[in-house]
Amino acid sequence: MLRSMFSAISGLRAHQTKMDVTSNNIANVNTVGFKGSQTVFQDTLSQVLRSGGQPAADRGGTNPAQVGLGVKLAAITTNWTQGATQSTGRSTDFMVEGDGFFVVEGGGEQMFTRAGSFDFDANGNLVTADGSVLQGWMADADGTVNPNGPIGALSVPYGQMVNPASTTAGSIRGNLPSEVAVGETFQLGADMYDSQGVLQKVAYTFEKTGDNEWDLSVVHADGTVLMAPTGVVFDAAGNLTTPAGPDFQLPPFTPVGYPSWTNPVTMSLEGLTQFGGANTLAAPKPDGYTLGSLQSFTLGNDGTIVGVFSNGLRQPLGQLALASFNNPGGLQKAGNSSFRVGDNSGAAMIGLAGTGGRGVLNAGALEMSNVDLSEEFTGLIVAQRGFQANSRVITASDEILQDLVNLKR
Repeated sequence: MLRSMFSAISGLRAHQTKMDVTSNNIANVNTVGFKGSQTVFQDTLSQVLRSGGQPAADRGGTNPAQVGLGVKLAAITTNWTQGATQSTGRSTDFMVEGDGFFVVEGGGEQMFTRAGSFDFDANGNLVTADGSVLQGWMADADGTVNPNGPIGALSVPYGQMVNPASTTAGSIRGNLPSEVAVGETFQLGADMYDSQGVLQKVAYTFEKTGDNEWDLSVVHADGTVLMAPTGVVFDAAGNLTTPAGPDFQLPPFTPVGYPSWTNPVTMSLEGLTQFGGANTLAAPKPDGYTLGSLQSFTLGNDGTIVGVFSNGLRQPLGQLALASFNNPGGLQKAGNSSFRVGDNSGAAMIGLAGTGGRGVLNAGALEMSNVDLSEEFTGLIVAQRGFQANSRVITASDEILQDLVNLKR
């Protein structure tokens, strides 16, 4: 009689654990980046009442007679499926689309999380709600990121100043009408910056000098001739043949009242044509910029944080690091929606988003909990009925024991 009672007690314990896990899932139904868990049961050791026998010449084989001794918890597994996307519009909300984890550090310990809701601290670091600092690679002064180096704290230094840079390259694109008469001119303007970041306005003038031939001159707004008329030649099909580079250089010069350019400016005519039709000349914005300060930032799918400066410059500030594991189910939960490396998770493989199965990043969105309420409510019913059934077994066993004691009366 005692076997059934102890088996039922094990059933009560197992279903109580299932209830605990289910209630925790429901409690975290709106927790950012939360991954639900499931309980797995298995039977315990069985008592052999009669061993089985092999078949013989004069009789058949027999199966063993075994009585199970209850149930026990086999495992609590984590469901790592992707949670729903919740758009927030916040520039510091990041979402991993894939199997990667954000790398954070708090209290000297490296942790991993799927919760991508970050904010700034007083030092400009990107931090979690509990103060753990997001990790990655900061860019050099020229915007170069070295993902092969050690990771460290990521920060966005709002208000950071960027020194001006002089214009060193530009281009002219578009079409010169082939049917215009000799002596016809077309002009377009462009902005450049000198070595102190002062805006300098220049004008490009094309004058037709013959069949398929033009002269190009460049003049500063103050009248300084930057480049004397230089031949530009097209073939009969309207394709550029001269200059063959197809580049030319503006030498360093000193506009009236302004500092000089420290470097010559290389201008490209690649893409310039002479076809019939309209004049479509254009001068895309050359390089160089004035003094500027960091105003905002954007996040690319590869985790690159690109700073947007007041002078129009867009330059990488750093890049987020993501981690992947051979067995994420082996990670140990550390609270605050974070995990630490477990004995069976494997080492953290830290690298760039979009590589090594780490997934890609999405800015302005969060990954919500992957808990399915309909499934959890069903699990509640299953756990309740399982608990109820095992309690009835104890009641029935107790009544049988009571009847046995009453035989003495």
